[in-house]
Amino acid sequence: MTPRSSPAAQDDAVAALRRIAFLLERAQATSYKSDAFRKAARSVEAADPDELARLVADGHVHDLPGVGRTTGEVVVQSWRGGPVEYLLELEQRALAPTPARPGDALRAALRGDLHSHTDASDGGSPLQEMVLAAMEIGHEYLVITDHSPRLTVANGLSPGRLRRQIARIRALNEAVAPFRVLTGIEVDILDDGSLDQEPELLAELDVVVGSVHSKLRMESAAMTRRMLAAIDDPNLDVLGHCTGRRLTGGRPRPPSDFDHEQVFAACAERGVAVEINSRPDRLDPPHLLLQSAIERGCLFAVDSDSHAPGQLDWQIAGCDRAAEHGLAADRVVNTWGVDRLLAWTGRDRG
Repeated sequence: MTPRSSPAAQDDAVAALRRIAFLLERAQATSYKSDAFRKAARSVEAADPDELARLVADGHVHDLPGVGRTTGEVVVQSWRGGPVEYLLELEQRALAPTPARPGDALRAALRGDLHSHTDASDGGSPLQEMVLAAMEIGHEYLVITDHSPRLTVANGLSPGRLRRQIARIRALNEAVAPFRVLTGIEVDILDDGSLDQEPELLAELDVVVGSVHSKLRMESAAMTRRMLAAIDDPNLDVLGHCTGRRLTGGRPRPPSDFDHEQVFAACAERGVAVEINSRPDRLDPPHLLLQSAIERGCLFAVDSDSHAPGQLDWQIAGCDRAAEHGLAADRVVNTWGVDRLLAWTGRDRG
């Protein structure tokens, strides 16, 4: 076996740890597992190559912060250039034949994702890792939609922080072309239907997803007025997870109550897409409301609402739901190329 340089062996170890985390996220493993591998990857990446080589040689790689027994074995096996057993096992599972799914054709037609989060708000990974994962699964573009200021529990971005993120995205695009990273936000729809960010800044973004995150049990008429006001805002492009329901987890949440016929008719009239949220704990909207939106002529966005790289692959669940209702692919805006998408979000909605 030809000896490798310490930097090359270090890069391979980091790549193996991140690949394992991605495969765990895609398979919907607990976030504790994938977070452990991503933490170890960051620790190994930050280590001095020569010091890391010494730790591997002495059997003390676990001395690195965030590197435990399993992650340490991955580092050692990768460093030595042999097979990484845990990674091989996960890759074999990922390659195992799977039954055909209703949404396979729509998933193949998707060219991007309009709803994703980074560690700038409540996501678990940096911008660059999310972008690399999107490229790996075959997307042509990814919209970064971290939260807005009012959602402090999710570390929502102030106007200043959002402007700095926009600058980082523009710089990153020079490195990843022809892939496109698009600027965006998941902006809170406030109690009166206004959007939780400076209007001039929202107008600068490529894609604006608006979602209700507070007072989800608001009385139906008030919630309807709230959503209609948001849909009427010329900066809104996508109505995110419209009912706010939670299907799993420690605190399941019922869907919000609103006049879906009015809301979806307004979306169709204003050209606002209804999100088909693919997160397994959301799957929003429910089937009855999805059919209502289809019948009223709405556009749609099948989104992952991903908070980690491997979760970008969750879109198949939303594609299955769309296919079950016979939704035509051309009504799903993220089957469009980036130029058509940006022409749509830049339309005159005044």
